[in-house]
Amino acid sequence: MSSPILEVRGAAKRFGGVAAVQDVTFEVNSGEILGLIGPNGAGKTTLVNMVTGVASPTRGSIVFEGRPLAGLRPHQIGRMGIARTFQVVRPFANLTVLENVAVGAMYGAGGARRSAASAMRAAEEVLDFVHLLPRRDDPAESLPIAGRKRLELAKALAMEPRLLLLDEVMAGLRGVEIDQAMDLVRAISARGITLLIIEHVMKVITGVCNRVVVLDYGRKIAEGTPAQVTTDPAVIEAYLGKRYAQAHRST
Repeated sequence: MSSPILEVRGAAKRFGGVAAVQDVTFEVNSGEILGLIGPNGAGKTTLVNMVTGVASPTRGSIVFEGRPLAGLRPHQIGRMGIARTFQVVRPFANLTVLENVAVGAMYGAGGARRSAASAMRAAEEVLDFVHLLPRRDDPAESLPIAGRKRLELAKALAMEPRLLLLDEVMAGLRGVEIDQAMDLVRAISARGITLLIIEHVMKVITGVCNRVVVLDYGRKIAEGTPAQVTTDPAVIEAYLGKRYAQAHRST
C-alpha cells in the first residue's frame, strides 16, 4: 500500500465561538484520488485552507511528506509541492490565458523562480494538456465557465504539484462538460499527481475517487470506498435527513 503523502491529525479550527472543523483525522495516500464530501458548511473548504496555509489550525497537526506545515505561509507550502484551485474562479482578467498560467509556472514547486521564457514554455505545455492551447492569446475574461475551470486547473498544474487540492472544480458544469472534466482528473492522476477533491457532484466522487472522507458539522462521520460511504446511514442522514435514513435502513 502507498505511504501517506498528507497526514491530518486531530485538526480543529474555531472562528470565535464557531467550531468549523473538529478533531478531524485522515490520510491521503500517495498516488490516490481522495474525495472530501459533506453538506454545505461541513468544514471542507476550511480544512483545505488549513492544508494550504490560508488558515492555521486551532489544534492538531498537518504533515506533508513528513514535514509539518504549521506556521508556513501559502507561498511556502506551494513551493513544497501543494497546489489548489478555488471555488470562485478569478483569473487575472487583464492578462491572456497564457499569461495567467505562466504566473503559476514562474512560482512553482522547488523554490527557484523560473525565467519568463521558461515559464511561458511550461504554461504552453499545461494549456495543451487541459485543451486550452488554441485560446492561449485570448483575454482570460473571455472564457466561458468551463474554460475558466480548465484555466484554474492549468494555473495549479503549472506549479508542478505533487498534491493537488480541487475545491468544487465541477461546480457550474453540465453534462458532457462534467464527463470531460472527469477525464481530465484521471489524466492528472495518471501523471502521478495525488489529488484531494471537494465535490458535490456525486457522479464525480463515485466515478474517479479511490476513497472518500465525509464531514458533517466539522466532524468526520465516515471514511471508505465510494460504495461504502454512499450507503452509510450516517452519510445518507447528513445529506437527505433522518427520516430518509430511517427509511433506507428498513429497505
